[in-house]
Amino acid sequence: MDQRTRFRPCIDLHEGRVKQIVGGTLGSASESLRTNFESALPSSWYAGLYAKDELCGGHVIKLGPGNDEAALSALAAYPGGLQIGGGIAPGNATPWLAAGASHVIATSCLFDAAGHFQENRLAALVAEVGPERLVIDLSCRRRGDSWIVAMNRWQTLTDLQITEATLDALASSCAEFLIHAADVEGKCEGIDEDLVALLGEWGGRPLTYAGGAASLADLERVQRLSNGRVDLTIGSALDIFGGTGVNYADCVAHNRSR
Repeated sequence: MDQRTRFRPCIDLHEGRVKQIVGGTLGSASESLRTNFESALPSSWYAGLYAKDELCGGHVIKLGPGNDEAALSALAAYPGGLQIGGGIAPGNATPWLAAGASHVIATSCLFDAAGHFQENRLAALVAEVGPERLVIDLSCRRRGDSWIVAMNRWQTLTDLQITEATLDALASSCAEFLIHAADVEGKCEGIDEDLVALLGEWGGRPLTYAGGAASLADLERVQRLSNGRVDLTIGSALDIFGGTGVNYADCVAHNRSR
């Protein structure tokens, strides 16, 4: 059977609330933060919706401190149906799995403060949860014709570049990869087609791309560019997050038609 790109849902948490944020503005200065949407509904409402519609493989991302309670609420509403990321590190990953996460998502803990990749930290995380419960987040920023993994809420560039060699080296340590294109995240101005094509050419593990999706046609665009090997997260464009470009019901129908 041919592979087909799936819609993957998300719950982004900031200061305990479900929000959609322009990814590149996630710095330390609150006055520079650009928020597209802040929900009056709790995280559990979104998780319950995804559970009702049988959407698997979505991610809950804690963007900074103050989000644990909301994250736990989401996981309780959809046990086994959501991945959890944000502050995950060796020593605290197992409780999140016990709380109902299907996988833990790791980025910043895999690097030192200067952004140097630390193989021993990855090994420690794999030893704790097993590769089958780990998603490696390679969210990145574009620099010329390259994509550099970014940590600390996408503000610090690391020494890791997204290439087929990098993906090959990390593949045995995880079940999936999650990749936000931080430069276009939240802008609803279109996906990074070059990055999606690069990921699709590799295809050695399940991959989810997030960033810039503006319409339902982007699902078919990712399908074409990646030969169905890359799934797509749609955030700010979705009507359930205040967007006007994509109806959530259409995304559910897309997945059911696979």
